[in-house]
Amino acid sequence: QVQLVESGGGLVQAGGSLRLSCAASGRTFSRYSMGWFRQAPGKEREFVAAITWSGANPYYIDSVKGRFTISRDSAKNTLYLQMNSLKPEDTALYYCAADFAYAGTWYSNPRSWGQGTQVTVSS
Repeated sequence: QVQLVESGGGLVQAGGSLRLSCAASGRTFSRYSMGWFRQAPGKEREFVAAITWSGANPYYIDSVKGRFTISRDSAKNTLYLQMNSLKPEDTALYYCAADFAYAGTWYSNPRSWGQGTQVTVSS
């Protein structure tokens, strides 16, 4: 089991930036894919971004392409999500997840989830 702790959320104006971090502990960090999901009130969970254990094959939902960048630092056991040009529609609770497969928009159920960090973008 992997333990995940997110940080970096907050309140930002539209057009601003935030960087989310997800610190992992437990199983070897470098051996599994990781990603970010989000859920806004009254909406279904969205698969936002993912990256393989090697840092290859990044996935992004269409609505964040060109604005968000996912990365991982194996030396620090940390996953990041750099979010630029934020929009009010990006407002959601963002979750880090680990140990799952993905291909395009499909993904298997992650084995580990963080507790979430709130991102609020004001207009």
